Amino acid sequence: MAAPLPPPPQAPGPLHRRGPRPLLLHLTLAMLRSSASLAASPNWNAGWPTSNAAAAEAAAVAAALSGHAEAGGFPQAVLEEALRQDSALIAGIAAYRRHPFHRDLPDPPAIWAEGETRLLDFGGDGPPVLFVPSLINRAYVLDLAQGRSMLRWLAGAGLRPLLLDWGWPGEAERRFSLTDYIAGRLERAIGAVGTPVVLAGYCMGGLLALAAAQRRPDRVTALALLATPWDFHAADPERAQAVARMLPLLEPAMAFARALPVDALQILFALLDPYGIGDKYRGFARLDPDSDRARLFVALEDWLNDGTPLAAPVARECLEGWYGQNTPARLQWRVAGLPVDPSELRLPSFVAVPARDRIVPPESARPLATAIAGATLHTPGAGHIGMAAGSTAEAALWRPLRDWVLAR
Repeated sequence: MAAPLPPPPQAPGPLHRRGPRPLLLHLTLAMLRSSASLAASPNWNAGWPTSNAAAAEAAAVAAALSGHAEAGGFPQAVLEEALRQDSALIAGIAAYRRHPFHRDLPDPPAIWAEGETRLLDFGGDGPPVLFVPSLINRAYVLDLAQGRSMLRWLAGAGLRPLLLDWGWPGEAERRFSLTDYIAGRLERAIGAVGTPVVLAGYCMGGLLALAAAQRRPDRVTALALLATPWDFHAADPERAQAVARMLPLLEPAMAFARALPVDALQILFALLDPYGIGDKYRGFARLDPDSDRARLFVALEDWLNDGTPLAAPVARECLEGWYGQNTPARLQWRVAGLPVDPSELRLPSFVAVPARDRIVPPESARPLATAIAGATLHTPGAGHIGMAAGSTAEAALWRPLRDWVLAR
C-alpha cells in the first residue's frame, strides 16, 4: 500500500504592504554586494586586499572553513554565505510584507488647521509643548502605537503635548519655500495655541523650530532640539556634497510633480547607509513574528515607508544649501531674509544628540549645544528613531525631556 500523500503546503498569508520602498533599489544593492563579494573572493583567498576591514572579513570566512576540506575552499564559502544572506533578506522582506500589524490609534482632536496642516492636541494639564516633525516623514512617529506613543505618555506625565501634522502637500504647499513653512504656517500654528509654548523640533523639524524660536521669542518659552542636524559637513563632507550633486538628476521629477517624490527621498536616505536596509531585514527574518520586537519593527518600517513628497523649492534649498553649501553651520541659511543664528537665542534649550544616530551623525547635531548659550546637552545611548519610538525610548528621551520641561 502506497504511503499517504503529504498535506499540501499552506498558502502564504496575504500581503499587507508594499515596502521597503523603493524595493527594487534594495534588492539591487543586495545583488551588487553579493556579486562584488563573489568577484573578489579569489583575490581575498590570495591575501588581497590588505585593508583592515577586508582582512577581518576574509579572516572570519577563513575561520569558518577551519578543519573543512570541501571542494571549492574559500570562494565556495563566499558563495554559500552570499546565498545565505540573500535568502535571509528575501525571507525578512516577505515576513514584513505579510505581518498582520496595523496601526489603529485614532488621531486626537485638531485645534487648528490650515491647508493640509493640522495642530493635534493630546490633552494633559501641564505646560504646552508643540512638537514640530520633519516635512518628509509622517508626524505620527511620535504617536506610533499603543505603548509606543511619546506624546500620549507625556500627556499622562504632566505636559500638554501638541503635534504639528504637516500633512500631504497639496497644490498650495508645493509652492512653499522654507520661509513659507516657518514664518508662515509654523508661526500661525504657534499663535493658535493662545499661550506661549515650549517648542520641540525633531530631526529636520528642529531646524524649523530653531528658526521660529529665533523669530518669535515672545511666543516661545523654551526650545528642545531632538536629533537636529546643524553642521552637515561635520561627519562626512564628501557624502553630503554627493547628495547635493543628485539635485540635477531630480529636477525632471520635480518639474513634473512640483515636489520631490517619496521614492526619490527614500533613495537619498539609502545613500547614507546603502546596506543598512538589507541588514535590518535579515535580522527581522530571525524574529518571532508574534514578539513585541517584531511588531515594533513593523510599526517603524511602516512609518518609514509612509513618507510625504517635499515641495520642490524646499528640496532645492535643502539639497543645494544645507547639504551642498552647509549654509546652517556657516550662518548663511536665511529665513525671511534674516540669518538663522543659534547664538542669538536667549531661551532655555535642550539638545538631544543620540549616540548611535546614523541619519543625523552626532558630529552634526552636537554643535547646537555649544552655539546656544546655556543649552542642556542630552546624549542618550540610542539611535535616531529608537530615541523617539524604540523599546528604550521612555528612558532615553521621554522622561528626561519631561523632567527638563517641568524644571523650567
